Parts: sequence; C-alpha cells; structure tokens
Amino acid sequence: MQTVAITTLGCKINQFESAAMGEALGKEGFQLLPFEAAADIYVINTCTVTAKTDAESRKLIRRARRRNPAARIVVTGCYAQVAFEELQEMEGVNLIIGNLEKKGLVGLLRELGDEQRVLVSDISRVRETEGTHLESFTEHTRAFLQVQNGCDAFCSYCIVPYARGGSRSVPLAEALAGVRTFAAAGFQEVVLTGIHLGGYGLDLNPPITLLHLLKGVEEGRLVPRLRVGSVEPTEVTRELIAFLTSSRTVCPHFHIPLQSGDDQVLQRMNRNYTTARFRDVVESLVTAIPDVCIGCDIIAGFPGETAEEFTRTLEFIQSLPLAYLHVFPFSPREGTPAATMVGQVNPSVIRERAQALRRVSDEKRRAYFRRFLGRVLPVLVLRPDSDGLVHGLSRNYLPMVIAGGDELVNREVPVRIVAVERELVRGEVIL
Repeated sequence: MQTVAITTLGCKINQFESAAMGEALGKEGFQLLPFEAAADIYVINTCTVTAKTDAESRKLIRRARRRNPAARIVVTGCYAQVAFEELQEMEGVNLIIGNLEKKGLVGLLRELGDEQRVLVSDISRVRETEGTHLESFTEHTRAFLQVQNGCDAFCSYCIVPYARGGSRSVPLAEALAGVRTFAAAGFQEVVLTGIHLGGYGLDLNPPITLLHLLKGVEEGRLVPRLRVGSVEPTEVTRELIAFLTSSRTVCPHFHIPLQSGDDQVLQRMNRNYTTARFRDVVESLVTAIPDVCIGCDIIAGFPGETAEEFTRTLEFIQSLPLAYLHVFPFSPREGTPAATMVGQVNPSVIRERAQALRRVSDEKRRAYFRRFLGRVLPVLVLRPDSDGLVHGLSRNYLPMVIAGGDELVNREVPVRIVAVERELVRGEVIL
C-alpha cells in the first residue's frame, strides 16, 4: 500500500478539492498520512494569489523532498496552472497537473514513473464544470460544497481568472444533491463556496441565479444551516435580501468584498461598483436583518493609493456597520495589470496602512460581539477544546468557547453569551 500526504494552500475551493482527492485516493487503496510524515507520495495543492504564496508552495516542495528524498512529488493547483514552467525547473518534482487534471489524480499516480510529466490544459477554453463529489469531509464539522468555479471579472490585481478559467456553475439538481449528501452524512451546516459564488447559474441553460439555489435548499428543507461564502456587492439584490428576511435555513452572515473605500482606487482595481452602492447594500442588509454579520475584504496600499485616498477608505469603513475585515497588504502578482502600474506604494507604508485597518477590524469585531452579551443564540458545536470546553459557531458567525463535553459536538444548542474576548465570545448552554 502506497502512502500519500496532501497539503493545501489558499481558498476553501482548494480545501474542498484536496478533501476530494484524499477521499478518492483512500477508496483506491492508498494510505493517507499527515504532510509531516515520511510518505511515498506528496501532493501539494498550490495557491498563486500573490508572489508570497508562490514562494510558500516552493518551500513546501523542498520540505517534502527533505522528509523523504525517495518520495514522488506531485504539484497541482493554481500555481501549477499558471506557472508550470517554474515548477519544471525545481529538483524532484515528478508530476505537475493543472486544476482540471486534479480529478484524475488516482489514475495519474498509478502511472507515475521516473520521468517528469506536465499535464496542464488550457483552462480558458472550459465552459462547464462538474461537481466534486464528497461522501465525507472528515477534517471539518461543517461541510463545504463547491457549486461554482472560475471568474469573469478580471480585477486588475487578480490572477485567478487565468488560473481557474471563466465562470461556470454546477447544474442546480447536482448542487442540491450535494447538499442532501452532506445532510445525510450528519452535517448540520453546509457552506456554499465558489471562486465567484454570486455568479452562480448565469452560465447555465436556461440561466438562473444564486437565489434559485438558496430557495431550492430552503424549500426542500435539505439541511438545518446553509452558509453562503463571499458574494460581490452587485450581486446582493433586493430580491435576495427579501428572501433572507424570512429564511430559516440561510445563516445571517455575508462576506462582501469591498477592496477599497475610495472610488478612484476602485476604478483602478476594475471593480464595477461605487462606495455609494456598497453602502446601500450593507445598510439594506442591516435594516432587513438587524443581527446580520457582514465582513469584507480590503486591500492596503494598492498602486497609486495616496494618503488622502487611504484616509477616505479608513473613514468609509469606520462609518459602516461591519463586523470584521480581512485585510490584505497589496502584493504585486506577475501577470496582472496592477503589477506594472505606476505609483507602487512603499512596502513600509503598506504595512502601516494594513495595521491601521486591522485596528479598525478589531474595534468593529469587539463592538459587534458586545451587542450580544446576555443574548441566547443557537450555536453549532464544532469540536472539543479541552476538558469541559468546546468550540462553537453561531448562525451569525460568532465564534465561541462553551462549557460542555464531547456529547455536544455537531449539535445546535441554545447558548447564552456571557463574556467577550478579542477573537471570540464565551457562552453557557441553556438546557
């Protein structure tokens, strides 16, 4: 029996696809080991969002080679898709496969020889996507379901459309079947994921929208909790908000990328909305669903960002009813327009701006948490922590530590919030 170790960089899509590869390998007689172990084969599922993630991928390749010099090394994912020539030059890489070729990993490992092979197809020509089938997702209490892949937006800082291809959706019936499969396996929450999730269904024939999928899960009562991944501000429509106000299934938590709070910077980023539109979306959600948790992505130090533009971004964010930020210091990615734009910001200034944004995020997170002191919320218990403690997550995305035992895991229980800390809240189960 050959042993295989898989490691993953990047987004939830990559995590989902790694889990699918692992499940397929297990069914075909391979033994899965932790990446820290000495395995016969190492699979590195890469990310290529920034030059830093490329470097991390190369570091993992070298680490695998040190652990077992005789091992075969397979590299896949977005870095392999867009820069396979760089990987060909690395010592010890036996197989380089693109994102489309991941599904055939088992067969490729059966044929793995001494000579290096490169199998990376032109993903820009792909117009359809298949669902990735998983019978279990053993690393998570919550299940992540990929229903969409690719992106057509071509933001000026982003390499993803080149690594993932155009936007394409899993057919509605297949996506609903995926939710049913997870629910039948005992998962209480399914998280819908995609590279551009809000574009779900627009490429199908006939076209549909993400709202059709949400309604299908709700009307079929397929799973107790459904969580939606990142959705662009232009895709949070009045119809979607109206549906959410009465939904008993969709969790009141939305991650809506902002990227900048200045309209001129948004134009340079090739983002197709204004700060006024973003404010309207956020305020409409909060009005309709008062307890909703809204987070956003923000890039610090985009090329040409002046001190005045950054100040406007900071003030804009402070004025919004957000619960948290994901802050990304700008890092130029070769192959994107932003990498060659004039006005590249000094790295030390980028770090300062990122720190300022993170301070705002901390303030907003604590303020949001404090709103729920003394309140009782339904909480899904995710995993045990230590003797007498477990971790849980509320529907509106409050991470918490609760007094309780293993018997609570994978159950949704009423919890009273009794204390607020920096990154989480503490609660007690109400029996």
